[in-house]
Amino acid sequence: MIETANIPPLLKARGLRFSRNDDPVFGPLDLHVDAGEALLVQGSNGAGKTTLLRVLAGLLRPDEGQIEIDARPASSTDRSRYIAYLSHLTALKQDLGTLENLHFLCGLQGRRARQMPGNALAIVGLAGYEDTLVRQLSAGQKKRLSLARIWLSPAPIWLLDEPYANLDLEGINLVNRMISAHLRSGGGALVTTHGAYAAPPVRNRTLTLRSAAEQEDAA
Repeated sequence: MIETANIPPLLKARGLRFSRNDDPVFGPLDLHVDAGEALLVQGSNGAGKTTLLRVLAGLLRPDEGQIEIDARPASSTDRSRYIAYLSHLTALKQDLGTLENLHFLCGLQGRRARQMPGNALAIVGLAGYEDTLVRQLSAGQKKRLSLARIWLSPAPIWLLDEPYANLDLEGINLVNRMISAHLRSGGGALVTTHGAYAAPPVRNRTLTLRSAAEQEDAA
């Protein structure tokens, strides 16, 4: 287990609030992710899980609140160095092969020490698909390739939006093994889920978001 006493969180947010067209999506929220820990963000469709990750990744600007990375106000430079984001969109080039995609992304984002694109393909179960064009892959294979991209990233903070989607039981176990290994190395993860899958077998906490309709029903 990673000792976190007197160590600032990898990622921290205070008073985070986001609205769309003057309609509140979430907030105010306080959250943090320590080294060696996963924060599981649960909630129904429309509760703001994906929006929260996009705000933390710097793709959307919050209405209010502060975000810190490694105890510093989050800058675009810090986000590019510290955050690896797995979204519903694959962020892959459809007319390049799987190995070409990983080499291209490593050139843009850097690469984890002692990890190579070919090995990452084998880890996610895509050995033998090195020259296969992305547009020829199934949805599950594209998700596995996106996971290989995350695995190669040197960023210590993983933002994973529904990482189990489009995966079979073997793929779900793969995600859990990857998260476990990342946390053992001192990384942290924020994982969104509908709650339909078991949490990865790691030290974790849960943050539950509720949609506007659910909040009204509870009022």
